[in-house]
Amino acid sequence: MSSVDFKPLAGLRGAQWDPARLPTDMIASVHTLTTVDGANITGYLYRRGGERAVCCLMHPREILATHYLVPELLDAGAAVWVQGSRNPGNDLRLEHELALLDVDTGTAFLKDRGYEQLILVGNSGGGGLYAFYTEQANLPPSHRETHTPAGRPVKLSKAPMARPDLLVLVAPHPGQGLLLMNSLDPSVTDERDPLSLDPALFPFSTENGFTPNGATYAPDFIDRYRAAQRARVDRIDQTARDMISERMEARARVKAGEASDHEQLLAGWQHIFEVPRTDADLRNWDLSLDPTDRTLGSLWGRDPFKTNMNGVGFGKVCTPESWLSTWSGLSSKAGVLRCAPVIDQPTFVVRYTADACVFPEEISAIFDALGTSDKDQATVRGTHHGQPLAAGEPSGQALAGEAIRGWLQDRLVT
Repeated sequence: MSSVDFKPLAGLRGAQWDPARLPTDMIASVHTLTTVDGANITGYLYRRGGERAVCCLMHPREILATHYLVPELLDAGAAVWVQGSRNPGNDLRLEHELALLDVDTGTAFLKDRGYEQLILVGNSGGGGLYAFYTEQANLPPSHRETHTPAGRPVKLSKAPMARPDLLVLVAPHPGQGLLLMNSLDPSVTDERDPLSLDPALFPFSTENGFTPNGATYAPDFIDRYRAAQRARVDRIDQTARDMISERMEARARVKAGEASDHEQLLAGWQHIFEVPRTDADLRNWDLSLDPTDRTLGSLWGRDPFKTNMNGVGFGKVCTPESWLSTWSGLSSKAGVLRCAPVIDQPTFVVRYTADACVFPEEISAIFDALGTSDKDQATVRGTHHGQPLAAGEPSGQALAGEAIRGWLQDRLVT
């Protein structure tokens, strides 16, 4: 792929289905459901009729209504359920523990519809969400999480949380928090100043090994950089916890009738903060690190002086609650790698060879950590969303679908 062919792949850009692959007899219906804690979610059920198994697709931040795997999974002989979360398209308030209740509402609906076999298909960030759901569904209700990392009560013990029968992970990163921690620019010295800079940690200076045509980072710089990324997450964690603590203390004084005017305001205030410079994963610029077929650049583009400073990106604007639950690589519990040991369901993992978001070492760590002995994996040539690497090549999306169908062949209830 030449530089002129590069297109940013952030979000779900390029992940839509090929209409020509949809079966002509497909039946589609839209459903609005209510979670056990009163939130509303919307789901789309695709079927041909008579299916006993259903594949579920969900992303915590996006709506996958036309995901490229829908026709591929229908072709396997399963119905396909695609749903959104309670806050689609907005991760400002995304807390994964609450999103599990959204997943639960979908799986309960499908069980009520009579589907006998639940197959969770987690793509990209959906992998972490479904791994977290599977971990919690595998536990007795009394052993499930009772609070979010910010301390908000969550009713997982009251939810049916149907156990999935099979799990498919397509280009799963180890967790959104770990994804962001690997991408944070640790040369930021002041979270309130997006232009603050520690030159010794700046990844895009020539002194540290960067050139516009690709970087070569020294091992000692990489070690210092990764340690500084972790330290930056730890600092933001503490800031988030301080914000929550101040609000909770003010609420306690309001409840006791002892609050000042300032404390009454603080008790109701929802903190929102920015996280500057979140597109600085060294592997995107030094292609010798965990080498693959990928080309220079991240999901967001090829120019880090733009993408790292851009107004869009992972975890750019957060509440303390969403940061701790979703974007903190130290506090979030919604990660495939963390949840994998409890997953005893048969699991299939698909890796794309030119993925600029998920790297072979991470996929290997996830696969090795899976608690099930019934696991397999496939490597497919393609980008993060399965686009071909050169004109005329087969679609990686179709090849991934073929690999998944092959794995499901002797496992699907028909």
